[in-house]
Amino acid sequence: MRGGPLMFVLIAGGGKAGRSLSRMLLDRGYEVVVIEMDRNRYRRLNEELEHAVIMGDATEIFILERAGIERTDVVVAVTGDDEDNVIISQVSREKFGVEKVIARVNNPENQEVFDLLGVGPTVCSTMALLSLVEHEMPIHRLVRLLSLKRENLEIVEVLLEEGSGIDGRRIDEISLPQGVLLISILRGDSAIIPTGPTVLNAGDHVMAILEPGCEEELTSIFLKD
Repeated sequence: MRGGPLMFVLIAGGGKAGRSLSRMLLDRGYEVVVIEMDRNRYRRLNEELEHAVIMGDATEIFILERAGIERTDVVVAVTGDDEDNVIISQVSREKFGVEKVIARVNNPENQEVFDLLGVGPTVCSTMALLSLVEHEMPIHRLVRLLSLKRENLEIVEVLLEEGSGIDGRRIDEISLPQGVLLISILRGDSAIIPTGPTVLNAGDHVMAILEPGCEEELTSIFLKD
């Protein structure tokens, strides 16, 4: 791992997705740098993330170098512009040799372009919503956030409903489906790294990494009895 003892993640784009991801990663102890070109957004992020932010255009090579891309382990391109996300992904891989690059697709119609250019894995919030409808799982409150095709894994977010049998219980008291790992809990404005003693509460948005096919078994334990 090029980032040393802690994984180093470079996030291009300090919007809602980039901000939330950076907070969760920092809470988990990762080294994070966010690149944001909007001056006002940069100032807010710089205060919130303890100066782990660089102002500039992430499609510019010198900005990427300034952010430390030469030693980064993962690049996440989550700007609001699909063309920029493609450029950032390609430059990261082809010029700097970053093996792990994740890109956001803002417009689902551009997914084919990302695929043709070999940019991925990709995530698209609009497509996640569509997937929710197609699988007819609205009551499950489950959203697929990211598909890791090479690893045959998915990252999902599920809402813990009031009245669920696991509301108020510790994680180490819950029998999770095989192949499921809870990786983060969003509770209000806070991000929590789950451990065995962590208590789950109704209203928690729980992120999990799992093998495809485990979704229904996972959501069944989050529903109200």
